[in-house]
Amino acid sequence: MNKLRGANYTEVTEFILVGLSYQPKSQIIFFCVLLHLYLGTIVGNIFVIMVVWKEPRLHTPMYFFLCNLSFVDLCSTTTMVPLALVNCLRDCPTITYNDCFAQMTLFVFWSITECCLLAVMAYDRFVAISNPLHYTLIMTMRACFQIAATMWISSFLLALLPVVIVPIRFCAGHNVVNHFVCEVEVVLKLVCSDTTVSEILMWIITFFVLPLPFLFILFSYIRIVVAILKIRSTAGQRKAFSTCGSHLTVVTIYYGTLISIYLKPQNKDSKDQDKITFLFYGIVIPMMNPLIYTLRNKDMIGALRKAAGKAKQVRLSV
Repeated sequence: MNKLRGANYTEVTEFILVGLSYQPKSQIIFFCVLLHLYLGTIVGNIFVIMVVWKEPRLHTPMYFFLCNLSFVDLCSTTTMVPLALVNCLRDCPTITYNDCFAQMTLFVFWSITECCLLAVMAYDRFVAISNPLHYTLIMTMRACFQIAATMWISSFLLALLPVVIVPIRFCAGHNVVNHFVCEVEVVLKLVCSDTTVSEILMWIITFFVLPLPFLFILFSYIRIVVAILKIRSTAGQRKAFSTCGSHLTVVTIYYGTLISIYLKPQNKDSKDQDKITFLFYGIVIPMMNPLIYTLRNKDMIGALRKAAGKAKQVRLSV
């Protein structure tokens, strides 16, 4: 294959997105499913942010980072779902070169940020359980804002690094993306220039997204278990474990799905399965997170009942 000359030159101006499958009838079903999942994600995550914002009792580090997580889930799904919905109704769904790379960069950014958030939330639970007397001194709101700012800026720079450093080029005819979004691995397979540096950078970024935060979370939970076992009362142990239940559930589902996408052997027969897994990772999990944190959290349930009570009083007064 001939390599193109000129760092910024490309003969590809747009990509064709295959979608979930090659069957037009399945695209309509996909549209309906995707729309319902997206609406559920929007409603659920906005609900979490509004409840935490309106309830003073929830103005704590744990719920501050939970709001960050809900915001990330909102943005990550919005990065890809609206365009995917539109393309479901088109005979030849396409996306421009610039939009494709913007979508990839943003999605990598949200993914890195979510992994960092899960790690920070694990650290927050570790401090709360292992050192409860000094928790308010360590996890001050100022410290939380500094951690969040560092996390957001670092994630953005990591996501932007491959785009800025390595200009990749595509040959004419290599523009069919076998996916319903511009997924990084699928798009990179279409590159006709040397991708060695890009692949190295992607491995570095993957290290920051997968093993590093996961090992930090694992280490935090080992320390949490050790701290809980030192608690003498059974009631105290149960209470401590309950504060970690929601986060541990989210981490297990999120990393389990992420590993199944990017760390399993790739073959031709697994392409459609990879799309379903990506759908679960990119859309279903952001919809599930608010449910997990709400249904398994007494404070959130209490805030919900309080909000429902106020709404009822307003209706009766009217």
